[in-house]
Amino acid sequence: MSAATPGTAPIQVQGLRKVYDGPHGPIVAVDGIDLEIASGEFFGLLGPNGAGKSTTIGMLTTRVRPTGGLAQVAGIDVTKHPAAVKQHLGVVPQTNTLDRALSVLDNLVFHGRYFGLSGRESRRRAGELLDRFQLADRADAKVLTLSGGMAQRLMFARALLHEPDVLILDEPTSGIDPQTRINLWDILRELNTAGQTILLTTHYMEEADTLCDRIAIIDHGRVLALGSPGELKSGLGADSLVTVTFDVDAGAIKPEVEAIPAVTRVEIEGPVARVFTRDASGIVGAVAAAGAQRGLALRDASITPPTLEVVFLTLTGRAYRE
Repeated sequence: MSAATPGTAPIQVQGLRKVYDGPHGPIVAVDGIDLEIASGEFFGLLGPNGAGKSTTIGMLTTRVRPTGGLAQVAGIDVTKHPAAVKQHLGVVPQTNTLDRALSVLDNLVFHGRYFGLSGRESRRRAGELLDRFQLADRADAKVLTLSGGMAQRLMFARALLHEPDVLILDEPTSGIDPQTRINLWDILRELNTAGQTILLTTHYMEEADTLCDRIAIIDHGRVLALGSPGELKSGLGADSLVTVTFDVDAGAIKPEVEAIPAVTRVEIEGPVARVFTRDASGIVGAVAAAGAQRGLALRDASITPPTLEVVFLTLTGRAYRE
């Protein structure tokens, strides 16, 4: 394996851009993002469909060539030395990329050989990982016979076989059962505790909130927010989210609700009023009273702490994405 540059962050991104040629002109997929992921950090990259997450991952894993800027893995430029970069990466992609012509064991052993491990070392590592991911009894089975959850566990094992500096997970738990997801979370926590640097993209806000040390939320190819889950949630400037639902559109009450002391932000979506506040005491009553003055009937109300999902939707909007 090519040596990493000592003292450098496992992932460094400066002004990274990717522009595609579209039928009606240039399409900017990634628009000058800056990121630095520290050694041993569990980092989350969140964004709606089309935000630029997969393109960013593609550039870091050398599948996509940047249009501009700098991206380094283990201190190695992804554009100048792509083969060397791959030696430091373990990747779990969105889709099943296992070799269907090989057995479960041979998928791991061949991967190890590809990364320069001896046959003996590849088999030793493969055996350890099959045990860890509870696949030892399927070692001789063909990949085609595996369930979706088993195949995903095998891709995790394959990504870890050559002991990479950085593990990149691109929506790794999408479409698998809750038991497999929770068990994979436990393994990822163990790996991270042992010092593994991990970059995760996911649409599961709970997954990012539970696992990640820091999170970047991106949209339209730009970083909108960066920080720990706690920092992102506190950045809303509210301790509580009060959600009040009326019988009809509540847009008319927005000025009155915004004027309520301790309210920091108000979102109205049809009959639903979302009120961010530093103190939830009396807010439901005040919002209901504002609605009653406009002839709106209260249908439902709730008070919850701000969640990462609320942060995400506040920053990226609620419109459908392709």
